[in-house]
Amino acid sequence: MSSNTDNFVAPSAEPVIPAKKASTFTVGVNQAIANTIPPRTSDDEWANATRGELYRFPATFNVPNPNSPVPAWDLTAYSEMLQPPKDPQRKSPDSVNPSLWRNAQLNMNAGLYEVVKGAVYQVRGADLSDISFLEDPTGKTNDIVVVDPLVSAECAKAALDTYLANRGPRRIAAVIYTHSHVDHYGGVRGLFGADGPDSDVKFIAPTGFLDHAVSENVYAGVAMGHRAVYMYGIEIPRDEFGSVDAGLGKNSSSGTIGIIAPTMEIKQDTPLDDPVPVGNLQIVFKLTPDTEAPSEMLFYLPQSRALCMAENATPTLHNVYSLRGAQVRDAKAWSVYLNETVATFGPITDTLFASHFWPRWNDLTKPNSHVITDFLTSQADLYRFLHDQTLRLANEGSTILEVAEQLDDVIPPSLADQWFNRGYYGTANHNLKAVYQRYLGWFDGNPAHLHGLPPQQVAPRYVTAMGGPDTVISIARKAIENPQSIDDYRWAAELLSHVVFGWPDKAEARELEADVLEQLGYLSESGPWRNFYLAGAWELRGNDLVKPKPATVITPDMIAAMSVQQVFDYLGIRLNPVDKGVQPLSFALNATTDGAMTPCWAQIRNCVVVFTQGPPPPGFTPSAGYTLTRYGLNQLALGLATPQQLLDAGQLYVTSGSINTLNTFVGYLDIFMNKFPIARP
Repeated sequence: MSSNTDNFVAPSAEPVIPAKKASTFTVGVNQAIANTIPPRTSDDEWANATRGELYRFPATFNVPNPNSPVPAWDLTAYSEMLQPPKDPQRKSPDSVNPSLWRNAQLNMNAGLYEVVKGAVYQVRGADLSDISFLEDPTGKTNDIVVVDPLVSAECAKAALDTYLANRGPRRIAAVIYTHSHVDHYGGVRGLFGADGPDSDVKFIAPTGFLDHAVSENVYAGVAMGHRAVYMYGIEIPRDEFGSVDAGLGKNSSSGTIGIIAPTMEIKQDTPLDDPVPVGNLQIVFKLTPDTEAPSEMLFYLPQSRALCMAENATPTLHNVYSLRGAQVRDAKAWSVYLNETVATFGPITDTLFASHFWPRWNDLTKPNSHVITDFLTSQADLYRFLHDQTLRLANEGSTILEVAEQLDDVIPPSLADQWFNRGYYGTANHNLKAVYQRYLGWFDGNPAHLHGLPPQQVAPRYVTAMGGPDTVISIARKAIENPQSIDDYRWAAELLSHVVFGWPDKAEARELEADVLEQLGYLSESGPWRNFYLAGAWELRGNDLVKPKPATVITPDMIAAMSVQQVFDYLGIRLNPVDKGVQPLSFALNATTDGAMTPCWAQIRNCVVVFTQGPPPPGFTPSAGYTLTRYGLNQLALGLATPQQLLDAGQLYVTSGSINTLNTFVGYLDIFMNKFPIARP
């Protein structure tokens, strides 16, 4: 288990250039939105978010991180901004979209909640995601099943402690990971003491969980982790000019991330009449692959008539494509699975809960209450609309940008006017582009776009053709100072980005682009859009988020859960044939784990790492041979030990050739840095 704090620093108290106020145009747009926000007394989401509260976190709730002076989690700044003591229902400031402000305040309902009496409890607001505790509904034991143990061990422990303080002593019988995103497994070590879980604790996950957790969080993990800093606004101030919400929760914690490999994999849907027993708890699982995650499942609790939707249905339009970077999801499959869920579980469900936001309940005082099925059906139809209409326009010749522009504002009111369908996390615009990308890829068919120049080459050509940087800055400034629509801000941002990439030292361009990105952030209903815009402005104003340093995206827990093949796949990604003069080499390897030996061999061939299980083929003699413990391999891959250090420690033995071959191999590998510019070259 390793600390994630190397990827986090406390936001600076004062930016180099302070944030600007909302422009007159921005104020006007946001005021029009404010007039549509329902009062809390008639807002169903407020009723749901506050129902069942057993314990509310104090305004200063924070979770210390023993490895850092920065807390792993801290609600204090959000509380001071969103719920100040003298004005707990504070109206949205000019610099925040009022709809996002409403969502940000809803996400401040943080603490322990009773979802189903004696059966389902949740701690919300202790991390980006929710953690759920399923009790024995028969009341015969104090066993619990924990669902989705947050991002960080520190936060998971704090949530568990909160639950136990209110519900009494319990024994963890099982942990369910609903899907392969880190905010649903990363804190699992915090549920157990230093000795770890008892041997009989079950860890239940959908098929393919570990492979996808590795491929999404390791193979592209450094780039994804850095983009997540922008998406979640992790390092910008928490105030009305900065981060107010992540759209799906307040933010992502910065504590210790770990993983415990599943001991039980759900490979097929569970029949309703044959639920899976976990102690006295009966669970019906339904797989939903390629929806919100490539490996995901929801489940039903027949004894409580409660349905856990994992992250497939929450009160926001979700991401078909995540701005931090991820494989594009299948909007059609998402819709199909939601409709199947309605058909299978709708008639027998009274309560719906998920791993973000708050639950929903049918009104049992009214016959044939359809609160839950109406919610699921509406979201199913929303994803299907985005899918089908994108392909309709694509088949009529529209390109990826044209599809998004034509459909962004024409979502049927029956869908768009539902608050639980609003784009607090995903947006219609970037989800429409994602559907196009899934089917047709990045190329829009225009041959002029087939082999375009990268930004640092095309930018000076555009700007010079338009009269030079000063002329372009003047054009952008006029658009910013007298906008007729948000399109003027969008245009100015594009113009100024060309100047910044062509003339990176031109401070006027950087500062003006920061100004316009800021206004776009103030107008955004989506938390991730706001955070990206404002983080970009922060960077352009000279506030480097952190100095470059080696990335720590792969924790010891994560690499220990990887197969030897996956470790070498990752090492192959780090091979740098351009800068390091890579030459062919090969070595045989006996990898030992708990005394068991796995023969394998690796070679660099044509500037790629090729790994093969088993001994080398007849007639092929590798340059060297080694016996290496699995612990030693992990240390080597993490960059925590050199081959010589492993040799000295008895973790590595040379069986043929010399250690030089392995030294050469390691020397060919890049060390990824966890920070790089995004809004500037």
